[in-house]
Amino acid sequence: MNPAPFRALTRVFPAAALLLVMTACTDESPPSSESVSPQASTAPGATTPTGRTTAMNIRLTLDGHHIDATLNDSPTARDFAAQLPLTLSLRDLNQAEKTADLPRKLSTSGAPEGADPEVGDLAYYAPWNQLATYYRDAPYATGLVILGHMADGGAEWLATADEITIEAAP
Repeated sequence: MNPAPFRALTRVFPAAALLLVMTACTDESPPSSESVSPQASTAPGATTPTGRTTAMNIRLTLDGHHIDATLNDSPTARDFAAQLPLTLSLRDLNQAEKTADLPRKLSTSGAPEGADPEVGDLAYYAPWNQLATYYRDAPYATGLVILGHMADGGAEWLATADEITIEAAP
């Protein structure tokens, strides 16, 4: 019988036992995969179909039609919410989105380099300081920050709208 493996085990076992005892004696538990990110106090947290955590319910008005939407919990979306209510003139871009100039630049602190928008997304296009709202599929764009998402069916009204009013949900 070769004693080398047993000598190695006798060196490793005390360290493993000590580690087990130390972790069992702490009051801290590991973070749960079900932990909830902080939410703004204006609305209960929810998750959009795309998995983006939402922080604030808003209402869009397009040609007299009210559309529910939610903003995500990002610094850029919170900065956008601070500007509400807004009424903006819309311009069509590439028969896929409507854009509007914002009154001031938004913070892009911690924002990704770009995004691949989905139909119904509300986004900030930082290079041109514009709100971008999507009624058709559009490609990834550098400088695009997703702000939130319209409720199902909302994007249909966007294609023909010339003006948008955005306010906190009543």
